[in-house]
Amino acid sequence: MGFSISKAYDLMAEGLNARALRQKMISSNIANIDTPFYKARDIDFESALSQKAKKVFDIDNDKKLKMAKTDPKHLDSISFGSSQKPTIFFRDGHMARNDANTVDLDIETTQMSKNAIMFNALSAALKKDSQLFKAVIEASGKIS
Repeated sequence: MGFSISKAYDLMAEGLNARALRQKMISSNIANIDTPFYKARDIDFESALSQKAKKVFDIDNDKKLKMAKTDPKHLDSISFGSSQKPTIFFRDGHMARNDANTVDLDIETTQMSKNAIMFNALSAALKKDSQLFKAVIEASGKIS
């Protein structure tokens, strides 16, 4: 990884990418509202983002027992299934229509609105963080 403004900046940038991916998924659901047997999809990126935040901020509230290494020649433990990628899933609990399509326009537009609000909030936070960093650089240039 190259130059990083702050730990939070990297996390916000990843959140922005995930929100853009969710927007595409919601748009795909709406586009397929009349497709027979289409199942509404969503993305669970909150858990992946939470794992990323724990990693970025060095938060370790994992309840797993750590393997002790009493000798430098011992092998490190291997962690399986620690993927930090969002998972795509079918939304459950929605009534399927006669054509077995589970897309509900009200739910999709609500999810799209929520996602847009979060996307705009993250964009504003990134912009403010960047402006603060720019101000510090400009102020340090005036001191010399």
